[in-house]
This record gives sequence, structure tokens and C-alpha cells, in this order.
Amino acid sequence: MSRVIQTDGVGKQRQTLVRALALAVRELMHRGMIDAQTRDLVAFLVLAMEEIAQNIDETVKAWEKRGYWLKADRFRLDWEWTQMLSQQLRKAIADEDWDFVARLVGEIAGKVSHVEVPVHHRLGTPWNGAWEKLKVKLLTRE
Repeated sequence: MSRVIQTDGVGKQRQTLVRALALAVRELMHRGMIDAQTRDLVAFLVLAMEEIAQNIDETVKAWEKRGYWLKADRFRLDWEWTQMLSQQLRKAIADEDWDFVARLVGEIAGKVSHVEVPVHHRLGTPWNGAWEKLKVKLLTRE
């Protein structure tokens, strides 16, 4: 039996999610009012950052197996903002505190400002329907 090569690893998924985050933040910066599209964008930020935070442990597993503890810890510290900001943003959405949401979106923008998203990207609009997904997740946690 031959080896199975996985072409879509967690690093590639993380890179795609970060690009989508950057795209969503830039789109959100152009929004003037809170409507369904704005809610979808903010909910997508929460869901994407939560997914990135979950993938971090999978990435560092191999490093820890080989004894690269410092590298693994440094990587976790570099990405810990995703979990922290997603939790704060989730709470702000639940409380309908849109001023705090705007402040958090500004922080996220600072984290992904270095990301280049090509004009002709293949990301599409991954935030469509994110508000409904987040509401379902909120209801199942309670």
C-alpha cells in the first residue's frame, strides 16, 4: 500500500483562514451600519479565529513529539490572539455591544494587516451564512 499524501494540511488551512480574515476585516471596515451582512462578517471572524485556534495544537504536536518544546511554545504564543479575541468577540456579539465589536475588529485588523489578498482571489464570500452558524453554536453551548 502506498503512502497517502495530504495536500491540504493545517498550515495551508490556517493560511487560507487568515487570508479570509483579512478580507472580511477589510470588507467590515467599509460597512457603515449594522445589518445582516455586518452580522455575517463579525460571526465569520469569530468562527474563523476559533478554527485557527483549534488547529494550532495539531501543528505543534509533531514538534513536541520531536522535543522542540521551545518552538512549539513560541508558535502557541504567536497565535494565542486568535483564541483570546474570538472569545471576546463572541461575548460582545452576544451582548450586542457593537462599540466593543468595532474596537476588537480594529485589533484583528492590526494582526492581519500584513496579509496580502490578491485582487482576483478564490476565497469568495465565506462569511455568507456565518451568523446562523454562530447562533446554532451559541444555542448548543447553553
